[in-house]
Amino acid sequence: MTAHQTTSLLVGLAAMVLLARLLGALARRLGQPAVVGEVLAGVALGPTFFHGAITDALFPQDTRPLLGALATIGVAVFMFIVGLEWDAALIRGSGAIAPTVSIVSIILPFGLGAVLAVHLMQDHGTGDRAAFTLFMGIAMSITAFPVLARILTDRGMTRTPLGVVALACASIDDVLAWSVLAGVVALTGSTGPEQWRILLALPYMLGMLFLLRPVLRRLAGRRGPLRLTPTVLAGVLAGLLLSAATAEWLGLHYIFGAFLFGIVLPRTGTERLRREVHDRLGQMSGTLLLPVFFLVAGLKVDLSGLDAGMLGDLGLILLVAVGGKFVGAYAAARVNRMPVRQSAALATLMNTRGLTELVVLNVGLQLGFIRQDLYSLMVVMAVVTTAMAGPLLTLLLGRPAGDDLADPVATAGAPERAKEAVS
Repeated sequence: MTAHQTTSLLVGLAAMVLLARLLGALARRLGQPAVVGEVLAGVALGPTFFHGAITDALFPQDTRPLLGALATIGVAVFMFIVGLEWDAALIRGSGAIAPTVSIVSIILPFGLGAVLAVHLMQDHGTGDRAAFTLFMGIAMSITAFPVLARILTDRGMTRTPLGVVALACASIDDVLAWSVLAGVVALTGSTGPEQWRILLALPYMLGMLFLLRPVLRRLAGRRGPLRLTPTVLAGVLAGLLLSAATAEWLGLHYIFGAFLFGIVLPRTGTERLRREVHDRLGQMSGTLLLPVFFLVAGLKVDLSGLDAGMLGDLGLILLVAVGGKFVGAYAAARVNRMPVRQSAALATLMNTRGLTELVVLNVGLQLGFIRQDLYSLMVVMAVVTTAMAGPLLTLLLGRPAGDDLADPVATAGAPERAKEAVS
């Protein structure tokens, strides 16, 4: 790197970190998740405004590959933390309602998204019609577990029956959505000429779940309560990076490897360790690495050429994304005898997409499933569906007050670890 490149990179990163923090704090003051402001910070520095003059000044072309590398690390750490927070106890404690709501709230928007893809194919389609159709279905089906958990925490709802069910639904949704996306990546031949490697994906996942996880559980049991020493942190980071690298080599994309490594870390006896790992890596990722990802994502968003046709497509995207998810979750909740108000609130929570949607969209853009013009519209959808959750919850439930949200149908078996899963 030249001195000019180094200076440009450091100054640009400083500007991005500060702007993301500023707009994130502003979003929180307006009752929105911080991710809404942070995503807008990335878009603000992209080519949408002033024809990219801000971008070119802060981030010259020769520094952008370096930003991409930092963004990759940030997404890997984020996906690891998502896997780390995933807790099967949430699902077991929610009875039949969480699996039902999750499955229906994926199937309905997936189907509607596939139908919408047929309409969008002419103006926004890619060469691979099957990949485009399947990917649009997946993109419409996403629920962001971390953002949903943050909303519940801010409203003091993590230990209410509604909050427990919402967390359980989102956790199942996460696993199903990532699994379907991994399948689409594998089936569409996006791995390139070394497609035979995908045959090793199943042994890799089984080995992680049924070999590595028991070994880590035994090691944790022998050593007693673990603390996050530099050696332990180094081991966690090495495992995260190697798992992500293995998944990328297999053709599954590195995000799946990072997510899976977070899942296989043992839960019993490692509560303090997982909390410290979450805090240590989460702070660095949230303060520096994820803002870089927002910037890289924002550089690909160009709304400067938005016309009536694209506005119409955006309206259809929002209608399918919001309507499919809401109707699916609401109908499934009502079938399970959840009251109307709570069913609507649960459906609203399942519509939050946030950073998880951005990760999925970037995978789709990187692998050629969608083009940049449609990517820009989908990012707008991700921001809108995330921003609307808070106000709609307040409209439906009012300000939370103790146990007034309790639902006797959902209370049975509500796990005590619901709050720990998002702490």
